[in-house]
Amino acid sequence: MTYRASAPFTSQWRHFRFDVADGVATVTFDRPDRLNALTLDVYADLRDLFVEIEHHDDVAVVVIRGEGRGFCSGGDVEDIIGRLLDGGDQRDVLEFTRMTGSVVQRMRECPKPIIAALNGVAAGAGAVIALASDFRLLARSASFRFLFSAVGLAGADMGCAWLLPRIVGLGRATEILMLGDKVTADDAFTYGLANKVVDNEALVDETAALARRLAEGPTFAYSATKLLLTREADMSLQAGIELEAWTQAYLMRSSDHAEFFKAQAEKRPPAWTGR
Repeated sequence: MTYRASAPFTSQWRHFRFDVADGVATVTFDRPDRLNALTLDVYADLRDLFVEIEHHDDVAVVVIRGEGRGFCSGGDVEDIIGRLLDGGDQRDVLEFTRMTGSVVQRMRECPKPIIAALNGVAAGAGAVIALASDFRLLARSASFRFLFSAVGLAGADMGCAWLLPRIVGLGRATEILMLGDKVTADDAFTYGLANKVVDNEALVDETAALARRLAEGPTFAYSATKLLLTREADMSLQAGIELEAWTQAYLMRSSDHAEFFKAQAEKRPPAWTGR
């Protein structure tokens, strides 16, 4: 697939590393000394990134990863909790919690597939960001910790009480969110929380292979599939069937669908264009 150049937008994201190559955008949390804890600025940049990235034709897939020995340890206690408790009022706190939730909402509404590559711990908000991704690849050293209840807050935060039961079931989600125990990579795979668990040294290559497959595939179809999975979660069966009928009728007239039949007749792989 050939990617059209878009206006550059890499330099404005100052609070994490951001790179685009061959249709794959990589977000790297880059505070390894703090296990990549999120600051208020990181939350704000993530929220805005997942709105803007939809409009960039040079990006087909997003990979989220962490530098060092962890994926993301959650919100930075000093940067966030300290500032909110010392100088903020109730409205400031509500604005913060709404902003963190908007990161997840915009990840789910982003039409590009999102891969979370977990090299180590994903705790608190870091666990929810991984949860909101479309694919979760875990190194054997990786783990999840949904820690909110352990610090006296609701175990449900940033939409995880909506997302997690849909992935692992209500009973398992209740256990994970209430007790806050560590979920190892092997347990995550057993629960359906991890798509794949690989040896630590294989994580980079496995992530690149999945990202490449998605970037080189029928991206228009992938976007439609993600949209339907998200929208139909709150629909009746009748409404879901009708939405699928309209979407499928639209894609049946797409260039990619026509290319599939042409390639099949010519006995070659399809040259997907994402249109």
